[in-house]
Amino acid sequence: MRVGRGARFGKSQTFAALAVPNFRMYVTGAFVSNIGTWIQRVAQDWLVLQLSGGSAMAVGITTALQFLPALLLSPFGGLLADRVNKRKLLIFTQSWMALSALGLGALTVAGVAETMHVYLFAFVFGIGAALDAPARQSFVSEVAGTEHLTNAIGLNSSSFNAARLIGPGIAGLIMASAGVGWAILTNAVSYLAFLLALVLLNRSQLSPSEPVARAKGQLREGFSYVLHRADLVIALGVAFAVGTFGMNFQMTNALMVRGEFHMGAQAYGLLGSIMGIGSLLGALIAARRGKVPSLRFVVSSAIVVGVIITASGFAPNYIWYAISLPITGLVVLLTLTAANMYIQTSVDPQVRGRVMALYMTVLMGGTPIGAPLLGWLAEIFGARASLIGGGLLQLLVIAAVVLAVRRRAAAADQPTPSVAEELEEIDVVELNSSASTPAAPPAANPPAPPRRAPVTTR
Repeated sequence: MRVGRGARFGKSQTFAALAVPNFRMYVTGAFVSNIGTWIQRVAQDWLVLQLSGGSAMAVGITTALQFLPALLLSPFGGLLADRVNKRKLLIFTQSWMALSALGLGALTVAGVAETMHVYLFAFVFGIGAALDAPARQSFVSEVAGTEHLTNAIGLNSSSFNAARLIGPGIAGLIMASAGVGWAILTNAVSYLAFLLALVLLNRSQLSPSEPVARAKGQLREGFSYVLHRADLVIALGVAFAVGTFGMNFQMTNALMVRGEFHMGAQAYGLLGSIMGIGSLLGALIAARRGKVPSLRFVVSSAIVVGVIITASGFAPNYIWYAISLPITGLVVLLTLTAANMYIQTSVDPQVRGRVMALYMTVLMGGTPIGAPLLGWLAEIFGARASLIGGGLLQLLVIAAVVLAVRRRAAAADQPTPSVAEELEEIDVVELNSSASTPAAPPAANPPAPPRRAPVTTR
């Protein structure tokens, strides 16, 4: 008897979630779309460098404008994800981003694009992304089901980072042979794959969470839920540090290639693919996890990210810099996937959309702060300063978040053990100083997350 494709997938712990037909379709469509996203990310930064005469500040402003809506709109996007049908919301947001890419690509191919056009379309694209991200993150549990959720999160990251491996290299080839505009138009077309997958999903096999009825104060409830969970405060603080100062690789790679190594578009695109090797490996390692990673692992791996990014700023030439990128990609992916898994599996389903919106807000919403700041450092001190300064600032923010949580716990008369013990035990410590203060939305008080053994990696 022939063994079905889903059965074969189900025997592998790494690919267990692919046994679910809906998830296979979803992740395939997302993979094609993600390739297009990485093509545009590379092409857009290179376009800005061309139009602005090599201005690092212009690249930083473009990145900031693209991620500014995440800071402003992601909480609202999370509330929408909790209230409405996530599949229909994703169809709307994916169509919005496809049209944005089409507009910028058409202007560029026509030869009339200017720096201000890129700024405008980056902001418009960012609006769609801000509303899309919380729904997309929380929709994974509906497509894959709770049984395979941890594995599905890892495979979803694998899809994104496999695309990172492929996309930048394709971008370099398209830009070198046909021009930047055609690379951006490629992204517009790639959205059709994800839209088709969303339309073809078997809706009877989805596992939707109960929609939250419209009521006043629901955004505030999401913030309150997080603020009364010390473990979530630390996990979100780590995501903010990495997202703001450690996740500007498209900008820093462009600055290093053009300003430090004096090379062209193909060399720039190649760096993205090289980094994607480490990111893909990290995603596959994360997908094999049988248990949710500990908070201590999340913080420790983020510290390693800061150290590696700082060290990469001292790379003496293009080869050594390229060698550092797979290591960076590996550790960044392990850190962010661990934080994502930890948060998604320890929150009440009724607030998952709002909590994941806060996660995406701090992960991407800090970019409007970090990108211009790092661009300014590069303008004043050279391209290397964007990496060295970014790594050191990331370490500083992580330390500040952990110390702030410990002090608040101490002010609430909670025990203050050593840092290692604190990070292991903090997930059961509430930050409310009064037992009468609710730690969750009125609908349901979430149980304290279970004790987790630390997860180690080689």
